[in-house]
Amino acid sequence: MAIFQAAWESYMAFMARSPVGCAVVTVVLLVSFVVTWAQLEQKMNYNPSAPPFVTYYVPFIGSMIEFGIHPVKFMRKHQAIHGNFFTFLMFGRCMTVCIDIDGNDFVFNAKHSNVTAEDAYNSLTKPVFGEGVVYDVPNAVLMEQKRMFKAGLSIDSFRAYIPIFVLEVNQYVDKHWKKDEDTIDLLKAISEMIIMTASHSMLGPEIRSKLYEGVAELYHTLDGCFTPIHFLFEWLPLPSYYASEKAHAELDQIFSKVIAERRSNPDVKHTDMLDILMTSKYKNGESMSDKHVGNMLIALLMAGQHTSAATTTWSILNLAANPDIVAEARKEYEGILGEELKGDRIIEPTYENVKDFSILSNVIRETLRIRSPLVQIMRKVIKPTAIPNTNYVVPAGHYLIASPVISSTDEKYYKNAEDWVPSRWVNADTDEVADKSTTDYGFGALSTSARSPNLPFGAGRHRCIGEQFAYLQIKTILYILLTRFDFSLDPKRGMPERDYTSMVLLPEGPVLCKYKRRVTN
Repeated sequence: MAIFQAAWESYMAFMARSPVGCAVVTVVLLVSFVVTWAQLEQKMNYNPSAPPFVTYYVPFIGSMIEFGIHPVKFMRKHQAIHGNFFTFLMFGRCMTVCIDIDGNDFVFNAKHSNVTAEDAYNSLTKPVFGEGVVYDVPNAVLMEQKRMFKAGLSIDSFRAYIPIFVLEVNQYVDKHWKKDEDTIDLLKAISEMIIMTASHSMLGPEIRSKLYEGVAELYHTLDGCFTPIHFLFEWLPLPSYYASEKAHAELDQIFSKVIAERRSNPDVKHTDMLDILMTSKYKNGESMSDKHVGNMLIALLMAGQHTSAATTTWSILNLAANPDIVAEARKEYEGILGEELKGDRIIEPTYENVKDFSILSNVIRETLRIRSPLVQIMRKVIKPTAIPNTNYVVPAGHYLIASPVISSTDEKYYKNAEDWVPSRWVNADTDEVADKSTTDYGFGALSTSARSPNLPFGAGRHRCIGEQFAYLQIKTILYILLTRFDFSLDPKRGMPERDYTSMVLLPEGPVLCKYKRRVTN
C-alpha cells in the first residue's frame, strides 16, 4: 500500500511541475493499458483449431470500425493475409469470414443442426416483421411459410402482375415527372415505384390504396429498425423499437379490416399474395392467424424493397453511362413487341414478352454481380463446425459471414471484374453452380451446391424465392422508363459511390440523375 501511495504522490508532484508532461504520460499509460487489454483478450479468444484471428488494438470493439467503413476492402485485405477463412472481433462478437466458392458453399449449406440463420437474424428482423414469422419461428415452420409464399409466385400470378407494374409506373411518372427534362433523386423515385408495384401486385389493391393514407410511412418506421445498430445493440432501449411497436399496432388494424372484408365476401376472387396467405394451411391443418398474415405481408414487402430498389437504381445509373446498351435494349424489345416505341407510346407487354427481354435480363444480372445489394450473409454457429477440406473448426457462438460479392468481382472468375459489362452474360449458363444435384427443403427443389462465385439470391434452404418476381418487376420498370425517357448522370457527381453504412449497399445519396422525355411520334 505504501508503494502505491508513494507512486501517487510522485505522480501528483510531477503533474504540478509539468502538466503537459503529465498529460503525455497519462495518454501513454492509457494507450498501453488498452493495447495490453486487447492482447489479453485475443489470448483468451485464441483457439488453435479455429480460423486465424485478425489482430486488433481496441478491446471489445475489435475490427468493427475498419470493417464498417469498407467491408469489401477489409475482407480482401485479410483474404490476402489469411486466406479464405479468418475471424475478427466486432463489438464482442467473433465473426468468422468465409469467402470464395468454398466459403460460399460452407456457409449456405452448413447443417442446420450446427448453423442457423434464425439465431443470427431474429433480433434484427423481429422488430421489423413482427412475431411468429420468418426468423421468429422454428426453421421447419419457416420452410412452410416459404412454401406459402411460393404459391403466390406462379406463372398465372406473374401474368396478372405485369399489367399492375405497367399501371403503377406510368401513374408515378405522370404524376411526378411532369417536366420534359429535370434532375431527380433517382433512388427516392425508384424506391417509391418498387413499393407501389409490389404492394399492389402482392398485397392487394385495398392495401395499395392506403399507401397514401399513411401505410407507406408506417413501413418507413419499421424500416428504421433494419440497421446495423439494431444488430449490435439489440439490448438497448432504442426509440425505434417503441416506434415499431406502435407502427405494428396500426398496421394490424388496417390489415385486419381488409382481411375481414375479404372473408365476408368469399365469392370475390383475388390473385395476390394476401389471398394465398389467407387460404393456405400448415401441414398440421392449421391456418395462419390474421395477425401472422399481416406480419407476413410486412415481411414480404420489406424483404425485397431495398434490394430491388438498389438493383434498379444501379441499373439505370449504368445505363445512363452506356447509351449504346440502351439502344440495343430498345431495339430488342421493340422487335419483340413489333413496333418502334417513343415517348408515351407504351405497349403493355405480356409475361412471355418480358421474359424474352434478354438484354435487360443481362443488365440486371451484371448489376447484381458488380453491385450486389448485400455485402454479407450471416449465420450463427450453435455447435462446433468443421470447415471441409481444412483443419479449421469454428467454435459455437461464432457468427459466420459469407460474402459472394468478393468472389463475384474476382478476376479469377470474371475478366475485368470491376467493369459493368452486361454482354458477358450472352450465352452464359444461368446457373453457374457446377454440381447440379438438388434437394427440397419444403418449398421446391433447389440446387444443393453453392460452389459458385455469383450468388445474388443466396443458396440452400434460405435461398430467396423471389428471384423471378424481382426480374419481372425490375425489367418491366426498366422497359417503361427507357421507352419514355433518356437518362444521363449528374455532371457534377458522375457515378455515385457505394454507401456501406446501411444493411443494403445503396448508392451514396442524394442519387442525382437527369431524365429527358423522349419525343412522341
